Amino acid sequence: MKKMVVKKKSANSKIWLQAHFKDQYVVQAKKINYVLVLGLNLMKYKKINKILYSCITVVDLGAAPGSWSQYVSTKIGSKGRIIACDILPMHPLLGVNFVQGDFCNNEVFNTIKSVVGNKKVQVILSDIAPNISGLPAVDIPKSIYLVERALQMCQDILIPGGSFIVKVFHGEGFDDLMLKILSLFNQVKIFKPYASSSSSREIYLVAKERKI
Repeated sequence: MKKMVVKKKSANSKIWLQAHFKDQYVVQAKKINYVLVLGLNLMKYKKINKILYSCITVVDLGAAPGSWSQYVSTKIGSKGRIIACDILPMHPLLGVNFVQGDFCNNEVFNTIKSVVGNKKVQVILSDIAPNISGLPAVDIPKSIYLVERALQMCQDILIPGGSFIVKVFHGEGFDDLMLKILSLFNQVKIFKPYASSSSSREIYLVAKERKI
């Protein structure tokens, strides 16, 4: 790209800057960087690292752009398996089986289960968030629904003793959700990554030891 030297800001340069920062590729790059930083902060959480070990199978929901799957692959090794799913496309990653689609759709849900096969999984990750409206009364119920749908997957394919890591928006309905998770797991911890702003309702739950 040709280097530009601007000595004085003009009206045209301001318009160009505004257009540049609204450009879809710039916005996407910022989003990917945020996800990478958030994922790394989350994965540094020692309770998560303890549940990732060699040769296990992990399902990664809301996987794009792939930062979690990449990190998980370094922990589970070449003999482990990752089944990733997202509505958005994701670049191919070594050792990752990718299913594109909305996992809330029954067809996609069943496709994930068929890829998993007869052997159940040890860990399910879900970094899915709803499209944000900015209205807590709208966004929080949508977020909780996504967690409940992921819990259904836990019931279907997660082994006894397995773990579940999920993002959710804190607010009305959260206490009832916690009771549902505690009915399925022996331990649940709340974690808020450093990359998530203090004003954000976004938190992560680390649920361990799925009950038989």
